[in-house]
Amino acid sequence: MEQRRIEGKSHWYHETQSSMYPQDVLPLVPEAAHVDDCFLLDLAISDDALLPFQSWLIPARKLAQILFPTHVNLSQMHTFSAYERMSTALTVAQVYGVQRLCNHYAARLTPLPGPDSSRESNHRLAQITQYARQLASSPAVIGARDRQHLDAVGLTTSDSILMNQIIGFVGFQARIVALFQAWCGHPVRRIPGLDIQQFAHAAPFNATNTTWHAAPFPIEKHLNHDELIDRRYPEELQALLPLLIHSPVILDLLGSLISSTQHSGIPVQAFSLATLMTSRINGSVACFNEHAYSAHELTEAITFLRQDERELQRWEQRHPVERVTLQAVQWLTRAPDRFSTALLTPLFDQGISSEQAINLLAWSGLCGWLNRLKIALGDTD
Repeated sequence: MEQRRIEGKSHWYHETQSSMYPQDVLPLVPEAAHVDDCFLLDLAISDDALLPFQSWLIPARKLAQILFPTHVNLSQMHTFSAYERMSTALTVAQVYGVQRLCNHYAARLTPLPGPDSSRESNHRLAQITQYARQLASSPAVIGARDRQHLDAVGLTTSDSILMNQIIGFVGFQARIVALFQAWCGHPVRRIPGLDIQQFAHAAPFNATNTTWHAAPFPIEKHLNHDELIDRRYPEELQALLPLLIHSPVILDLLGSLISSTQHSGIPVQAFSLATLMTSRINGSVACFNEHAYSAHELTEAITFLRQDERELQRWEQRHPVERVTLQAVQWLTRAPDRFSTALLTPLFDQGISSEQAINLLAWSGLCGWLNRLKIALGDTD
């Protein structure tokens, strides 16, 4: 059950049951619900500063509108309500502790009609909340049993895929907001009591030849292969297409987001390190091995990334150039609420431009989304 949190004057809390308070109770930051920029949430940063990043900010903003519309049409195959969408988003925002997101999603959740007070409704929302928290904070623990629990409370294939996309999106959004706040020199505002994400266990990474396969979800929408060939989705999405096609508009925008970020001038070695480090922390053996197969220039680093955190730290101490990239990626992945200017400055000192650094770390945040999709929607053998 989600615990009530109270922090200074920026109060927000999330409960998995319908509240007994009157329906007209407002969040303490009600203005946070109304923003012009639905992705960066009106972060104080000039349009000129954001201009180099519009290729991926545009699809990100469109995704925010698609995932959290004003009105949600429900049907037999689409039962994930507006309240459940916003509740999931708030749960994920709470995990990452980025205050701007917590305020926004709490303010948008408050006026929505919640589920009825039946045991079934409360159990469904509790399962959704627990799953969202686990996938956000410790993605490697998610498995077949968790998917079965969602099925047991009435989530369809389309519902489950949509929920996983929301969790991935809000995680990406939290890291981008934290990244831009650090770039602008904003002070870090931590919420006391939040733990940083731990490295996934090293043992599964000992397997260098693995195969990812989709979980046995009932297929509610079938692929049109000719259409998929025409669209040319990024390689990272190919194995996921039979499932992600259940939300085709979201799939298209995610594809655009990936392609735009990959073609943003990121140095090749830094790109590979970010991909591998993010996958290692999150426990996505499939994503790690897929990239390790082609990252020949990083053979030694890959060997140590497969080991536990202490061995990787020893390797970093001997490789100060790579350490700068790995540290920035690691903190943005594990604790976006603690990400600060001090983690960007060493990248700039190495001659990496601010545009390259932002694009690199944005890609790292996007990798976290892809890692969670691979973990949540399938298994690796």
